[in-house]
Amino acid sequence: MNPIPELAPNLKQLRLSGILDSLEVRNRQAIESKLAYTEFLSLLIHDEVARRDQKTFDLRLRRAAFRAGKSLEGFDFARLPNLNRAVIHDLATGRSLLEKAPVLIVGPCGTGKSHLAQALGHCAVRQGIDVLFTTQAQLCASLTTARAVGAVERKIATRARIPLLIIDDFGLKPMRPPADEDFHDLIAERYEQAATIVTSNLDFTEWDQAFPANRLLAAATLDRLRHNAYCLTLDGDSYRSPKLATAAPKSAPQKQVISTQN
Repeated sequence: MNPIPELAPNLKQLRLSGILDSLEVRNRQAIESKLAYTEFLSLLIHDEVARRDQKTFDLRLRRAAFRAGKSLEGFDFARLPNLNRAVIHDLATGRSLLEKAPVLIVGPCGTGKSHLAQALGHCAVRQGIDVLFTTQAQLCASLTTARAVGAVERKIATRARIPLLIIDDFGLKPMRPPADEDFHDLIAERYEQAATIVTSNLDFTEWDQAFPANRLLAAATLDRLRHNAYCLTLDGDSYRSPKLATAAPKSAPQKQVISTQN
């Protein structure tokens, strides 16, 4: 008698329906290998734990909102010979997360800032850390929308609790009031409480340009971002450089055939 049909509703009630995915395979394995009941149960439990871990990982990955599947394994370090690989791999282990320290990445367009930031974020997801990837423009827009409906404080509190917040393209667009104030409040809430990664095309000395309306606010925000921060400079050629079209090979001149008549 096959007990699986009777087990199904009970497993669903116990929220263990994932066991059904491997139950038949594990049952055959137990019979063929003459496994003890405890060994058979252990296999099922390991399958369920693995399934739940994968489900949680996939959920964190979706919530992170990465632009693409950028990984550290796919990052081209050879293009950036001056970049300290040891520091990057140390950060990948979660050092900045434990220290709740910012990671600031600057460099020209196309040098891999967003790739590196997302790769570090992906490493954090693998370690079971919640991550959110956004641009400065998207972040400010979401805070402005929340302010319009009287929910900006709640939105800032929600963003402040994210263990790793990645802000891409900082300073690409100057922030105007009240966006600059909301951005400052968020950074102030996260200061020494959660890790933040920021990328920018601007050099560190130019970051105050993101706050054209309030230099005092700029100083207060940047002081918190720079404190105990890991500062990385990506100095190299853009990987987005267009490929030069090669000239079509010249065809060999055709030989003139002169026909002679006898």
